[in-house]
Amino acid sequence: MLIIDGVSKAFGPTRVLHEVSATVTSGEIACLLGPSGCGKTTLLRIVAGLEQADQGTISYAGQDLAGVAVHRRGFGLMFQDFALFPHRNVADNVAFGLRMQGLAPVDRRRRVAEMLTLVNLPGYGQRRVHELSGGEQQRVALARSLAPQPQFLMLDEPLGALDRTLRAGLLGELRTILKQVGLSALYVTHDQQEAFAIADQVLIMSQGQIVQRGAPEAVYQQPANRFVAQFLGLSNLIAGRWAVGPQGAVLQTDLGPLRLSPALSDAAQAGDAVMLLIRPEAAAIVPIRASGPNIVHGQVLRRTFRGGHYAIEFQAEGLATPLQLELPLAEAVMGGAHLSLALAPSALTLILA
Repeated sequence: MLIIDGVSKAFGPTRVLHEVSATVTSGEIACLLGPSGCGKTTLLRIVAGLEQADQGTISYAGQDLAGVAVHRRGFGLMFQDFALFPHRNVADNVAFGLRMQGLAPVDRRRRVAEMLTLVNLPGYGQRRVHELSGGEQQRVALARSLAPQPQFLMLDEPLGALDRTLRAGLLGELRTILKQVGLSALYVTHDQQEAFAIADQVLIMSQGQIVQRGAPEAVYQQPANRFVAQFLGLSNLIAGRWAVGPQGAVLQTDLGPLRLSPALSDAAQAGDAVMLLIRPEAAAIVPIRASGPNIVHGQVLRRTFRGGHYAIEFQAEGLATPLQLELPLAEAVMGGAHLSLALAPSALTLILA
Protein backbone atom coordinates (compact mmCIF):
# COMPACT_ATOMS: atom_id res chain seq x y z
CA MET A 1 0.00 0.00 0.00
CA LEU A 2 1.27 3.44 -1.00
CA ILE A 3 0.23 6.26 1.32
CA ILE A 4 0.65 9.91 0.34
CA ASP A 5 -0.03 12.06 3.40
CA GLY A 6 -0.26 15.85 3.36
CA VAL A 7 2.34 16.42 0.63
CA SER A 8 3.09 20.01 -0.37
CA LYS A 9 5.66 21.32 -2.83
CA ALA A 10 6.68 24.76 -4.09
CA PHE A 11 9.16 25.85 -6.73
CA GLY A 12 10.26 29.32 -5.66
CA PRO A 13 7.14 31.42 -5.03
CA THR A 14 4.90 29.00 -6.97
CA ARG A 15 3.13 26.43 -4.81
CA VAL A 16 2.57 23.36 -6.97
CA LEU A 17 1.05 20.90 -4.46
CA HIS A 18 -1.18 21.74 -1.50
CA GLU A 19 -1.37 19.09 1.24
CA VAL A 20 -2.18 16.23 -1.12
CA SER A 21 -3.21 12.91 0.42
CA ALA A 22 -4.04 9.66 -1.38
CA THR A 23 -3.79 5.88 -1.00
CA VAL A 24 -3.07 3.19 -3.59
CA THR A 25 -3.94 -0.28 -2.37
CA SER A 26 -2.33 -3.57 -3.33
CA GLY A 27 -2.96 -4.51 -6.96
CA GLU A 28 -4.75 -1.24 -7.71
CA ILE A 29 -4.19 1.03 -10.71
CA ALA A 30 -4.67 4.63 -9.56
CA CYS A 31 -4.73 7.39 -12.15
CA LEU A 32 -3.78 11.02 -11.52
CA LEU A 33 -5.94 12.92 -13.99
CA GLY A 34 -5.90 16.64 -14.58
CA PRO A 35 -4.99 19.49 -16.93
CA SER A 36 -1.42 20.52 -17.64
CA GLY A 37 0.18 22.33 -14.71
CA CYS A 38 -2.12 20.87 -12.03
CA GLY A 39 0.76 19.14 -10.19
CA LYS A 40 0.22 15.51 -11.15
CA THR A 41 3.70 14.90 -12.61
CA THR A 42 5.33 16.67 -9.66
CA LEU A 43 3.48 14.35 -7.30
CA LEU A 44 4.61 11.32 -9.30
CA ARG A 45 8.23 12.52 -9.17
CA ILE A 46 8.01 12.94 -5.40
CA VAL A 47 6.71 9.38 -5.05
CA ALA A 48 9.59 8.20 -7.24
CA GLY A 49 12.14 10.10 -5.18
CA LEU A 50 13.14 12.39 -8.05
CA GLU A 51 11.84 15.40 -6.09
CA GLN A 52 11.58 16.02 -2.36
CA ALA A 53 8.36 17.22 -0.72
CA ASP A 54 8.47 20.42 1.32
CA GLN A 55 6.11 18.82 3.82
CA GLY A 56 4.15 15.61 4.22
CA THR A 57 5.20 11.97 3.93
CA ILE A 58 5.27 9.15 1.39
CA SER A 59 5.26 5.59 2.71
CA TYR A 60 5.08 2.19 1.05
CA ALA A 61 4.24 -1.06 2.86
CA GLY A 62 4.58 0.80 6.13
CA GLN A 63 8.05 2.23 5.41
CA ASP A 64 8.59 5.99 5.34
CA LEU A 65 10.44 6.74 2.08
CA ALA A 66 12.01 10.00 3.26
CA GLY A 67 15.71 9.84 2.42
CA VAL A 68 15.39 6.55 0.50
CA ALA A 69 17.25 6.85 -2.82
CA VAL A 70 15.42 6.36 -6.10
CA HIS A 71 17.17 3.08 -6.93
CA ARG A 72 16.48 1.67 -3.46
CA ARG A 73 12.71 2.18 -3.51
CA GLY A 74 12.12 -0.80 -5.78
CA PHE A 75 9.76 1.21 -7.98
CA GLY A 76 9.51 1.02 -11.76
CA LEU A 77 9.25 4.10 -13.98
CA MET A 78 7.87 4.50 -17.48
CA PHE A 79 7.81 7.82 -19.32
CA GLN A 80 6.12 9.31 -22.38
CA ASP A 81 9.24 9.27 -24.57
CA PHE A 82 10.01 5.62 -23.61
CA ALA A 83 13.71 6.56 -23.00
CA LEU A 84 14.99 3.50 -24.84
CA PHE A 85 18.70 3.18 -25.65
CA PRO A 86 18.92 3.56 -29.46
CA HIS A 87 22.35 1.90 -29.68
CA ARG A 88 21.12 -1.29 -27.98
CA ASN A 89 18.79 -3.96 -29.31
CA VAL A 90 15.45 -4.85 -27.74
CA ALA A 91 16.86 -7.59 -25.46
CA ASP A 92 19.60 -5.31 -24.13
CA ASN A 93 17.06 -2.58 -23.41
CA VAL A 94 14.82 -4.95 -21.48
CA ALA A 95 17.82 -6.42 -19.62
CA PHE A 96 19.17 -3.04 -18.45
CA GLY A 97 17.58 -3.14 -14.99
CA LEU A 98 18.48 -6.81 -14.59
CA ARG A 99 22.15 -5.99 -15.14
CA MET A 100 21.88 -3.29 -12.47
CA GLN A 101 20.53 -5.98 -10.13
CA GLY A 102 23.51 -8.22 -10.90
CA LEU A 103 21.38 -11.05 -12.29
CA ALA A 104 23.35 -13.88 -13.91
CA PRO A 105 23.38 -13.93 -17.75
CA VAL A 106 21.33 -17.12 -18.05
CA ASP A 107 18.68 -15.71 -15.69
CA ARG A 108 18.69 -12.40 -17.56
CA ARG A 109 18.00 -14.13 -20.86
CA ARG A 110 15.16 -16.14 -19.33
CA ARG A 111 13.59 -13.05 -17.76
CA VAL A 112 13.91 -11.01 -20.95
CA ALA A 113 12.17 -13.77 -22.92
CA GLU A 114 9.38 -13.90 -20.32
CA MET A 115 8.85 -10.12 -20.50
CA LEU A 116 8.81 -9.98 -24.29
CA THR A 117 6.21 -12.74 -24.32
CA LEU A 118 4.18 -10.87 -21.71
CA VAL A 119 4.04 -7.73 -23.87
CA ASN A 120 3.31 -9.73 -27.04
CA LEU A 121 6.75 -9.28 -28.62
CA PRO A 122 8.20 -12.81 -28.53
CA GLY A 123 11.25 -13.17 -30.75
CA TYR A 124 11.92 -9.42 -30.93
CA GLY A 125 15.06 -9.53 -28.78
CA GLN A 126 17.60 -8.93 -31.57
CA ARG A 127 15.72 -6.13 -33.30
CA ARG A 128 17.03 -2.58 -33.21
CA VAL A 129 14.97 0.15 -31.58
CA HIS A 130 14.73 2.17 -34.82
CA GLU A 131 13.12 -0.82 -36.54
CA LEU A 132 10.14 -0.75 -34.17
CA SER A 133 6.84 1.07 -34.52
CA GLY A 134 5.75 3.50 -31.80
CA GLY A 135 3.47 0.88 -30.26
CA GLU A 136 6.24 -1.70 -30.24
CA GLN A 137 8.62 0.75 -28.58
CA GLN A 138 5.99 1.39 -25.92
CA ARG A 139 5.78 -2.34 -25.23
CA VAL A 140 9.56 -2.64 -24.98
CA ALA A 141 9.60 0.25 -22.48
CA LEU A 142 6.93 -1.53 -20.46
CA ALA A 143 8.86 -4.82 -20.55
CA ARG A 144 11.98 -3.00 -19.35
CA SER A 145 10.01 -1.43 -16.47
CA LEU A 146 8.55 -4.79 -15.42
CA ALA A 147 11.66 -6.95 -15.85
CA PRO A 148 13.28 -6.12 -12.45
CA GLN A 149 10.01 -7.11 -10.74
CA PRO A 150 9.32 -3.71 -9.14
CA GLN A 151 7.13 -3.45 -6.07
CA PHE A 152 5.24 -0.55 -7.62
CA LEU A 153 5.03 0.94 -11.12
CA MET A 154 4.73 4.62 -12.06
CA LEU A 155 3.73 5.69 -15.57
CA ASP A 156 3.90 9.33 -16.70
CA GLU A 157 1.80 9.90 -19.85
CA PRO A 158 3.10 6.56 -21.24
CA LEU A 159 0.87 6.66 -24.33
CA GLY A 160 1.10 10.39 -24.98
CA ALA A 161 3.49 10.04 -27.94
CA LEU A 162 1.17 7.64 -29.81
CA ASP A 163 -1.65 8.51 -32.17
CA ARG A 164 -5.20 8.13 -30.88
CA THR A 165 -5.97 4.89 -32.74
CA LEU A 166 -2.84 3.14 -31.51
CA ARG A 167 -3.34 4.53 -28.01
CA ALA A 168 -6.88 3.17 -27.85
CA GLY A 169 -5.68 -0.29 -28.91
CA LEU A 170 -2.91 -0.43 -26.31
CA LEU A 171 -4.96 0.82 -23.36
CA GLY A 172 -6.83 -2.40 -22.73
CA GLU A 173 -3.69 -4.42 -23.33
CA LEU A 174 -1.71 -2.35 -20.82
CA ARG A 175 -4.37 -2.77 -18.15
CA THR A 176 -4.51 -6.53 -18.80
CA ILE A 177 -0.73 -6.85 -18.42
CA LEU A 178 -0.65 -4.88 -15.16
CA LYS A 179 -3.47 -6.97 -13.74
CA GLN A 180 -1.82 -10.17 -14.92
CA VAL A 181 1.34 -9.42 -12.96
CA GLY A 182 -0.69 -8.12 -10.00
CA LEU A 183 1.23 -4.85 -9.79
CA SER A 184 0.05 -1.67 -8.08
CA ALA A 185 0.52 1.38 -10.28
CA LEU A 186 0.27 5.17 -10.30
CA TYR A 187 -0.62 6.40 -13.79
CA VAL A 188 -0.49 10.06 -14.87
CA THR A 189 -2.52 11.41 -17.78
CA HIS A 190 -4.49 14.46 -18.92
CA ASP A 191 -6.75 12.30 -21.13
CA GLN A 192 -10.11 11.46 -19.54
CA GLN A 193 -10.87 8.48 -21.76
CA GLU A 194 -7.43 7.02 -21.10
CA ALA A 195 -7.93 7.35 -17.35
CA PHE A 196 -11.37 5.76 -17.46
CA ALA A 197 -10.12 2.84 -19.54
CA ILE A 198 -7.16 1.88 -17.36
CA ALA A 199 -7.87 2.96 -13.77
CA ASP A 200 -9.46 1.28 -10.79
CA GLN A 201 -9.37 4.63 -8.97
CA VAL A 202 -9.31 8.07 -10.59
CA LEU A 203 -7.79 11.00 -8.68
CA ILE A 204 -8.74 14.28 -10.36
CA MET A 205 -6.34 17.15 -9.67
CA SER A 206 -6.77 20.90 -10.01
CA GLN A 207 -4.33 23.61 -8.91
CA GLY A 208 -2.24 21.26 -6.80
CA GLN A 209 -5.06 19.50 -4.99
CA ILE A 210 -7.11 16.34 -5.44
CA VAL A 211 -10.67 17.56 -5.95
CA GLN A 212 -12.36 14.19 -6.51
CA ARG A 213 -11.48 10.52 -6.22
CA GLY A 214 -13.39 7.36 -6.99
CA ALA A 215 -14.07 4.60 -9.50
CA PRO A 216 -14.23 5.85 -13.11
CA GLU A 217 -17.96 5.16 -13.37
CA ALA A 218 -18.70 7.03 -10.13
CA VAL A 219 -16.61 10.05 -11.13
CA TYR A 220 -18.33 10.29 -14.51
CA GLN A 221 -21.83 9.81 -13.15
CA GLN A 222 -21.42 12.17 -10.19
CA PRO A 223 -18.84 14.94 -10.72
CA ALA A 224 -18.00 16.66 -7.44
CA ASN A 225 -18.19 20.22 -8.80
CA ARG A 226 -18.36 22.40 -11.88
CA PHE A 227 -14.62 22.11 -12.61
CA VAL A 228 -14.70 18.30 -12.65
CA ALA A 229 -17.80 18.22 -14.85
CA GLN A 230 -16.33 20.62 -17.39
CA PHE A 231 -12.90 18.95 -17.36
CA LEU A 232 -14.60 15.64 -18.16
CA GLY A 233 -16.28 17.34 -21.12
CA LEU A 234 -19.69 17.55 -19.43
CA SER A 235 -20.76 21.09 -20.25
CA ASN A 236 -24.55 20.93 -19.98
CA LEU A 237 -24.98 22.79 -16.69
CA ILE A 238 -28.17 24.68 -15.86
CA ALA A 239 -29.64 26.18 -12.70
CA GLY A 240 -32.73 24.73 -11.10
CA ARG A 241 -34.94 24.99 -8.06
CA TRP A 242 -36.86 22.19 -6.39
CA ALA A 243 -40.65 22.27 -6.24
CA VAL A 244 -42.42 19.61 -4.20
CA GLY A 245 -46.05 18.91 -5.00
CA PRO A 246 -48.67 16.16 -4.59
CA GLN A 247 -46.94 13.98 -7.20
CA GLY A 248 -43.47 14.37 -5.75
CA ALA A 249 -40.45 16.54 -6.41
CA VAL A 250 -39.66 18.15 -9.74
CA LEU A 251 -36.83 20.47 -10.63
CA GLN A 252 -38.00 23.72 -12.15
CA THR A 253 -35.55 24.91 -14.82
CA ASP A 254 -35.46 27.13 -17.90
CA LEU A 255 -36.10 23.92 -19.84
CA GLY A 256 -39.31 23.32 -17.91
CA PRO A 257 -40.02 20.80 -15.12
CA LEU A 258 -37.61 17.87 -14.90
CA ARG A 259 -37.93 14.67 -12.91
CA LEU A 260 -34.73 13.20 -11.55
CA SER A 261 -33.93 9.73 -10.20
CA PRO A 262 -35.79 8.83 -6.98
CA ALA A 263 -32.58 8.90 -4.92
CA LEU A 264 -32.06 12.57 -5.79
CA SER A 265 -35.73 13.55 -5.58
CA ASP A 266 -36.29 11.96 -2.16
CA ALA A 267 -33.79 14.35 -0.58
CA ALA A 268 -35.31 17.44 -2.20
CA GLN A 269 -36.48 20.40 -0.14
CA ALA A 270 -38.92 22.84 -1.75
CA GLY A 271 -37.18 26.03 -2.83
CA ASP A 272 -33.62 24.64 -2.74
CA ALA A 273 -31.47 26.00 -5.58
CA VAL A 274 -29.18 23.48 -7.30
CA MET A 275 -26.99 23.05 -10.37
CA LEU A 276 -28.09 20.36 -12.80
CA LEU A 277 -25.80 18.39 -15.10
CA ILE A 278 -27.35 16.84 -18.21
CA ARG A 279 -25.02 14.12 -19.47
CA PRO A 280 -24.66 13.86 -23.27
CA GLU A 281 -26.34 10.46 -23.45
CA ALA A 282 -29.52 11.72 -21.72
CA ALA A 283 -31.60 12.48 -24.82
CA ALA A 284 -33.96 10.34 -26.89
CA ILE A 285 -36.15 11.61 -29.74
CA VAL A 286 -39.92 11.62 -29.08
CA PRO A 287 -42.86 12.78 -31.27
CA ILE A 288 -42.61 16.46 -32.11
CA ARG A 289 -44.24 18.80 -29.57
CA ALA A 290 -44.83 15.99 -27.08
CA SER A 291 -45.49 17.29 -23.58
CA GLY A 292 -44.79 16.44 -19.98
CA PRO A 293 -41.84 16.47 -17.55
CA ASN A 294 -38.41 15.91 -19.09
CA ILE A 295 -39.59 16.84 -22.60
CA VAL A 296 -37.65 19.64 -24.27
CA HIS A 297 -38.11 21.23 -27.67
CA GLY A 298 -35.62 22.94 -29.93
CA GLN A 299 -33.48 22.90 -33.05
CA VAL A 300 -30.34 21.02 -34.07
CA LEU A 301 -27.69 23.64 -34.82
CA ARG A 302 -24.96 21.23 -35.85
CA ARG A 303 -24.48 17.48 -36.22
CA THR A 304 -21.13 15.70 -36.42
CA PHE A 305 -20.40 12.02 -36.95
CA ARG A 306 -18.37 10.52 -34.05
CA GLY A 307 -18.07 6.89 -35.09
CA GLY A 308 -20.53 5.16 -32.78
CA HIS A 309 -22.94 8.10 -32.45
CA TYR A 310 -23.81 11.58 -33.66
CA ALA A 311 -22.86 14.56 -31.53
CA ILE A 312 -25.36 17.40 -31.82
CA GLU A 313 -25.57 20.99 -30.66
CA PHE A 314 -29.19 21.41 -29.63
CA GLN A 315 -30.65 24.85 -29.04
CA ALA A 316 -33.39 24.10 -26.56
CA GLU A 317 -36.26 26.53 -26.06
CA GLY A 318 -35.65 28.56 -22.91
CA LEU A 319 -31.85 28.19 -22.88
CA ALA A 320 -29.32 30.73 -24.12
CA THR A 321 -26.52 28.16 -24.55
CA PRO A 322 -26.90 25.05 -26.76
CA LEU A 323 -26.84 21.61 -25.16
CA GLN A 324 -24.13 19.16 -26.25
CA LEU A 325 -25.90 15.83 -26.73
CA GLU A 326 -25.40 12.42 -28.35
CA LEU A 327 -27.85 10.50 -30.51
CA PRO A 328 -27.52 6.95 -31.87
CA LEU A 329 -26.72 6.44 -35.53
CA ALA A 330 -30.25 5.19 -36.14
CA GLU A 331 -31.50 8.73 -35.47
CA ALA A 332 -30.21 10.31 -38.68
CA VAL A 333 -31.23 13.89 -37.85
CA MET A 334 -29.76 16.75 -39.85
CA GLY A 335 -28.59 20.22 -38.90
CA GLY A 336 -31.53 22.61 -38.78
CA ALA A 337 -34.05 19.94 -37.78
CA HIS A 338 -36.63 20.76 -35.11
CA LEU A 339 -36.88 18.03 -32.47
CA SER A 340 -38.54 17.11 -29.24
CA LEU A 341 -36.34 15.18 -26.83
CA ALA A 342 -36.97 13.23 -23.65
CA LEU A 343 -34.25 13.47 -21.00
CA ALA A 344 -33.70 10.25 -19.04
CA PRO A 345 -33.81 10.86 -15.25
CA SER A 346 -30.88 8.45 -14.80
CA ALA A 347 -28.66 10.80 -16.87
CA LEU A 348 -29.52 13.92 -14.88
CA THR A 349 -27.20 14.63 -11.96
CA LEU A 350 -26.91 17.37 -9.34
CA ILE A 351 -23.50 18.84 -8.63
CA LEU A 352 -22.36 20.88 -5.65
CA ALA A 353 -20.88 23.99 -7.22
